[in-house]
Amino acid sequence: MRAGHEERKVSVQLDLLLRDGTIVNADRSERADIGVRDGRIVWIGTDRRTAETELSIEGLHVLPGVIDSQVHFREPGAEHKEDLETGSRAAVLGGVTTVFEMPNTEPPTTTEAALADKLARAAGRMWCDHAFFVGARPDNLEQLERLERLPGSPGIKMFLGRSTGGLLLQDEADIRRALSRGHRRIAVHSEDQTRLEQHIHIAREEGHPRAHPVWRDAETARSSTERLLRLAAEVGRRVHVLHVTTAEELPLLHAARDFATFEVTPQHLTLAAPECYEELGTFAQMNPPIREARHRDALWEAVRAGWVDVIGSDHAPHTREEKALPYPESPAGMPGVQTLVPIMLDHVHAGRLSLARMVELTSAGPARVYGALRKGRIDVDYDADFTIVDLSARREVRESWIASRCGWSPFTGRSFTGWPVLTIVRGRIVMREEEVLGEPSGRPVEFAETADRSLS
Repeated sequence: MRAGHEERKVSVQLDLLLRDGTIVNADRSERADIGVRDGRIVWIGTDRRTAETELSIEGLHVLPGVIDSQVHFREPGAEHKEDLETGSRAAVLGGVTTVFEMPNTEPPTTTEAALADKLARAAGRMWCDHAFFVGARPDNLEQLERLERLPGSPGIKMFLGRSTGGLLLQDEADIRRALSRGHRRIAVHSEDQTRLEQHIHIAREEGHPRAHPVWRDAETARSSTERLLRLAAEVGRRVHVLHVTTAEELPLLHAARDFATFEVTPQHLTLAAPECYEELGTFAQMNPPIREARHRDALWEAVRAGWVDVIGSDHAPHTREEKALPYPESPAGMPGVQTLVPIMLDHVHAGRLSLARMVELTSAGPARVYGALRKGRIDVDYDADFTIVDLSARREVRESWIASRCGWSPFTGRSFTGWPVLTIVRGRIVMREEEVLGEPSGRPVEFAETADRSLS
């Protein structure tokens, strides 16, 4: 019997047996075998079993399937940038087993019919498990409590600052109404739209992406997040702030831990201004922006202190031609779902965080924040989702490897130590050594019902 587990005997034939790997959960690591039946983990132990398919993974580490809880796959409406098949193919090539997709498509996902359309489009085409956010806008606020409960959705997304697409809540009364209608944690893009409109002249006058973090400055994010937290506390709503970028937001969010969680991206932990804009130009442009190194350093301090809840990629592809437009007409966003795991493993290799902390941020954290059932942990009765990595492998990001339809990455030519070598979704091997296998079989994620509106 292993510490922390009761070793369970199984009488059923195993579909898949992973032998001799090192299992890494957020709270412990152990050397053990994993038995899978009908897409679920049914046994973890050290005595020898047999299965229809057996894989020896000695020397590799088995992580709970990575959840990228912020991706933009552009379907419907902009399939020339990305669609559900290409985006999910990129996900599994990068070791991601589950994605939560954002609502700013065209048409936007703001109705039950639009959500049903996305779920129908995903069936038989997506390689990983998936869920789709519903967007809040002034004309659907009265329906949000019903919309957040729909199967196949992690909940509601609010844009407080304009980004790609037309979703926006700018008026404080509308933001309060959105927060007041529903019970599940609500995801938020937090920038002050009024301040953005007042300072757009900075971007136009400079005409270079180095102005992006000057136009969309730290105060644009800080003031928006301060207002959001004030309103959320007043109405008693849990919130999750996406892609936090500033040192100034961090103490506000930490003080609101009883009802606020937050995410940072690999890009904001890895790149810094102004160097990224000089090197990559508009290809480094995203919202909120890549900022100066002091902000990146503060984000790392928050990661190490345990303040950050989630790492999400904010995968937001645009074509080369679109990104090459003169700034600020160039669209903001960059692909990231395929590079999330290698980038974060490289940070583990560099000693910036532990592998267990990475698991907390990329698997257990997103499952906890959104209430995803049977995800985020390697344990009996959980889905057999595994991101299996070689911590010693050092590989270069090549554009020939990028599966996103946009065909580029801001990290092209960079080498990272630590690489996903197997992606398994509910017991099915969908990626092995950079090759996608089988047929798309991703399913909608199930979520726990959350009816408690209290902040306790």
